Amino acid sequence: MPPSEMPLFASPNCEEARMTFRARDKRMRDKVTDVADAVRRFVNDGDYLASGGFGGDRIATALLHEIVRQRRQSLSFAGHTATHDFQILCAGNNTGRGQLLARCDIAYVVGLEARGLSPHARRVVESGQVEICEWSNYALAVRFQAAAMGVPFLPLRSMAGTDTFRFSAARSIQCPFTGIPLVAVPALWPDVAVIHVHDCDRFGNCRIRGTSVADWQVARAAKKLIVSCERIISDDEIRADPTATTIPFYCVDAVCEVPFGSYPGNMPYEYYSDEIHLREWLTAEEDPQRYQEFIDRILLSVDCFADYLERSGGKQRMQSLRDEELFPERSGGPSS
Repeated sequence: MPPSEMPLFASPNCEEARMTFRARDKRMRDKVTDVADAVRRFVNDGDYLASGGFGGDRIATALLHEIVRQRRQSLSFAGHTATHDFQILCAGNNTGRGQLLARCDIAYVVGLEARGLSPHARRVVESGQVEICEWSNYALAVRFQAAAMGVPFLPLRSMAGTDTFRFSAARSIQCPFTGIPLVAVPALWPDVAVIHVHDCDRFGNCRIRGTSVADWQVARAAKKLIVSCERIISDDEIRADPTATTIPFYCVDAVCEVPFGSYPGNMPYEYYSDEIHLREWLTAEEDPQRYQEFIDRILLSVDCFADYLERSGGKQRMQSLRDEELFPERSGGPSS
């Protein structure tokens, strides 16, 4: 098998990671803060960033918006099932705003699934502004799994012999027990991760309803973790059903209560994705000048995420999306 050709964007050294986690504050303490403060304290220029959720589902939109507003620069990013989240971050690679994204471990980006490709994200990638390393979605998930386990790599039986392997930083190895060829993928410890959840207490014990995808692994791999949630619930409620806790408090550094914090993405059992707004975003991106005006209006010139929601239809629109998710038979089905 020809060797892979791309460099790693994050060290897989498990001893270095161990020292970082050993020094981490694991006390059960009140971590509630606002989005702006959380990003200011925990997201630094040059960091490796991971984003939770899956595609357009349960993404940490409010936190991603704030990263763009605070003009973070030269971030690396894990493009694991990253659709609208990657599209948001690419707004930071725009005329006059420097270069938010510098490197990306790509599995699934640019495309917004059935909605089509993001013209601006495509311009950013094709311009060469962002250094690219390719992986499959599964391979990136396994990289987070390796980090969560505290080992420097894990073996796969996929990617071998493909162009994805060639343009990745994976390695070909031989199983020491059977002699069969395998692919080794390196552990990925993000400097910081942002994950949106359904419920969370003030200490950071989180509940996720529906599929959690790789967020269990991401939360345990991240050196710093900012959680946004639909609602903060009491510690007593968490303790009443501890098996419902997906992410424990000792993984979390900040908790931000952000109702509709995944908008315009879908939040399972809470609200449906705003397909009209996502289409508006994609259409605006077709023309760079129109796109700049759109981003200025809905993202850059607002003070907080609540203002963005208000400019996107406010309470009435949010309620209609909640009705679509909870009572599709009443609303006539998803908006298009």
